[in-house]
Amino acid sequence: MTAPVRIPFPVVDEVSRHCLQEQEPETVHIEVHLPGPVDQTRLRKAFTEALHRHPRILMREARGPWYRRRYEWELTPEPDVEVVTFTPPGPRALQDARTRALTESPPLSMSPPIRLEVVGSVAGSRAAGAAPDPPRAAPRQGGRAPQPAQDTHTGTAQGTVLFLTINHTALDGPACLRILATAAELYGGRDNAPAAPPTRTPQALQDPPDTPTTWSPPARVAPGTPDPSPGNGMLVTELPLPHRPKGSPYTVNDQLMVTTALTITHWNREHGARPRPLRITMPVDDRPRDTTMPIGNGTRLVEVPFASDELDHPDMSALLRRTAERTRALKSLHRPQLGHGAALLTTPWAPVAARAALTRALRRAAAPWTSTTLLSNIGRIPYPLDFGEETGRAHAVWFSAPARMPRGLTVTTASTAGRLHLALRWSRALLSHGDGAHLRDLFEHYLHTTEVTP
Repeated sequence: MTAPVRIPFPVVDEVSRHCLQEQEPETVHIEVHLPGPVDQTRLRKAFTEALHRHPRILMREARGPWYRRRYEWELTPEPDVEVVTFTPPGPRALQDARTRALTESPPLSMSPPIRLEVVGSVAGSRAAGAAPDPPRAAPRQGGRAPQPAQDTHTGTAQGTVLFLTINHTALDGPACLRILATAAELYGGRDNAPAAPPTRTPQALQDPPDTPTTWSPPARVAPGTPDPSPGNGMLVTELPLPHRPKGSPYTVNDQLMVTTALTITHWNREHGARPRPLRITMPVDDRPRDTTMPIGNGTRLVEVPFASDELDHPDMSALLRRTAERTRALKSLHRPQLGHGAALLTTPWAPVAARAALTRALRRAAAPWTSTTLLSNIGRIPYPLDFGEETGRAHAVWFSAPARMPRGLTVTTASTAGRLHLALRWSRALLSHGDGAHLRDLFEHYLHTTEVTP
């Protein structure tokens, strides 16, 4: 019998593995809304075949002695568990599925570390499936029962929603979206090849002269009304894509970056926090989107700084231009995914148990220097996600990233069918559902203010 193939944990996987916490699972949630029903047998078969087309996802954490120097992934020929489950429709089916995506992480000990939950014949989004957003909620007072992850979309329109829950120690959202695109092609028989990336006007790459320093601790998101229950809360909503004048030197990603910075600045000012510089972590993904895309955690993280004075009554055109210069310069840098320090920390100079304790201690010590928040802009979904004539194409796709303290808040965006799909996710130790609704309102307001004319 051939021994299973083993792969040492890459840097990102190992650091995440060292710092796992039961109370705040490291899950990535992907939510895909389809206009029509799906055939259960066909979908299960297509998704299982997609896993075999990308065998790097069929893996589990290999067992090993306490003194081992590395964690290793063990590739498996078949899934250890049933990956696809089906949930009947109901008035709380969407909310409950979102809550499970935040609280029930697929175990690393079972292959693959991803689950697909299908909620059939459910309410979708406006005009193609989603009802309007709910009334703006006031912050909840402590002591009440925890809110569901989100209660935006209710109604009677028919459709199907796919919920992918991913253990972020093993995989990231773009890699699993690639798996789903393969499954869509196998299910519907239609081409789901990625669209060509948008063309950009070449710009000179240089370090902007006015980049704020990153040596001082950045601002934190000011506490709102903490929720008594542990874990993450989430709110998803749909917004118009912001207008951008033709030939603008900035991108929609730059508009979203500025919107996030202004939203947090406004929130902190409302809550009496002293003005401080902000730093926003931005994942950068250079992988191809076709079937050769490496499966795993493939993004690298850069931090975009903002000085406190440039966010106070800003000149929007100038702020967008400076942000574009900073993001272009940061994207052009070649550096390890989590920086040189993490690469050194994961060198196997000692057993993993010892290095795990050191990593957790250093993470606690570095907490004041952790960035203010994370903005993960997936951008335009590159795949049609076309499941054939009866089921149809995805008309809304949401992602959300973990929101552990000390950041406590993450902002994730994607665009589908000409609309912006925004997910706010927060640590309940920091914010409540009502706080999330207010942050959503602020984000919508400041997104509109970035629609400047040349």
